Order: sequence, then structure tokens, then C-alpha cells
Amino acid sequence: MEKHSLLEAVKGGIIVSCQALPDEPLFGSEMMVRMALAAEAGGAVGIRANTPVDIAAIKSRVKLPLVGLWKRDYEGSDVYITPTLEEVEAVWRAGADIIALDATMRPRPKGETLKEIVSEIKKRAGVLLMADISTVEEGLHAQEAGFDILSTTMSGYTPYSPQQEGPDFTLIREMAARADIPVFAEGRIHTREDAIECFRSGAHTVVIGGAITRPQQITKRFVDFVRIHV
Repeated sequence: MEKHSLLEAVKGGIIVSCQALPDEPLFGSEMMVRMALAAEAGGAVGIRANTPVDIAAIKSRVKLPLVGLWKRDYEGSDVYITPTLEEVEAVWRAGADIIALDATMRPRPKGETLKEIVSEIKKRAGVLLMADISTVEEGLHAQEAGFDILSTTMSGYTPYSPQQEGPDFTLIREMAARADIPVFAEGRIHTREDAIECFRSGAHTVVIGGAITRPQQITKRFVDFVRIHV
């Protein structure tokens, strides 16, 4: 899908993040495919998925645009969302329509820089890049580096960004006002009211994960709330 058409296709809608880590009961590509199919049936406009294996499996059975990433840990770096060119290229080969990667200002593994990665992957035809950011400064830097989309994913996950329970509406508003590219809202969006406020704050699209596809997290929020209030 052409860049403008893809961005228009997801505008004003919900992208559902279908991810499970190895220590979670729902881990496995077939389960993530089923999650993605359920999200598609429920009206999602896109899917966000982790690892080339899950990306390829979902892409083969779900017609929605797919945001792909690959979470990998490297010693000596806190950057783990598609951290190096190796992961970016693997996600691209797996068929992602949009590649999401950590675009914070923290040092990257292998001595690579964000600008170098963007410059190299932009040589591939048809790829869109999403910058997962935690501050306005990072968003403006990512836009300058050549990203197509900004996402507030990392707010609260860097030590210098606001540590709060809910979405970072302030970051969404400020980025929507200052950026020339679409801003996606992502991170700690727990309720329908949260999603509406994200759009009112200027989000182009809202990405929701744990509140829909992580039953252990959903259960824990209920259990913790009941323990406090009963």
C-alpha cells in the first residue's frame, strides 16, 4: 500500500498490538495470529507484532496493515525495540508495512546511530518507519532523521520521561502541535476514555496492547484494584 493511502487507512482507528513474550501463556505465532484475527473481526485498522516469525505468520492470514518490530536485548544498551539494522532488515523481510524502532536518545548497540539506520533502510522501496519516542526532543530529532510516523510508545519507559499510570497526553498534544508527520498514541491506554482523549489530544491513530491482548495484565489490574478497595 502506498504511504499516503496506508496512513489514511489507519487514521482515526485503533491498531491492536498482538504480542506475547516467551514467559507468557499465550506465547507462540499461532496464538498471535488468532489474536490478530480477533482484532480484525472487532474492527481494528492495523496490527502491531513482535519478531519476524510472528510478523510473517500474521501477514499471511490478516489483511490489515502491520506494524512490525523485534525486541532483542544487547548487553550494554537499554535500547531493545528493533535496536540495530540487523533487526530492522529482518522485520522488513518478514513483510511489515511499518517498522517500529526505539528512537530515544540513548546509546544503541553495536555503536550504530539512529540516523545511519534510517538512511540505510530508506533505500528499500515502500518501507515506512515509526519512531518510538519518550519526549518531544526525541520526536523532533526522529522527524529530522527521516521517520514517517512518531509514536509515544516509550514515554514512561525511559528514566527521564514522565512516570505515570496512564497515557502521556501532554506528549501527544505537544508532538501533534509541533510535528509535520502523523503522531500515534501508544502506552498505558487502559480504557475507552483514554483512547478518546488520545484522539482529542491530536493522535492520528491509537495503538492498544495490554488492555486488549494481555489477559494476565488485565487480570492483575482487576485483582490489584479489588484488593485495595474491598
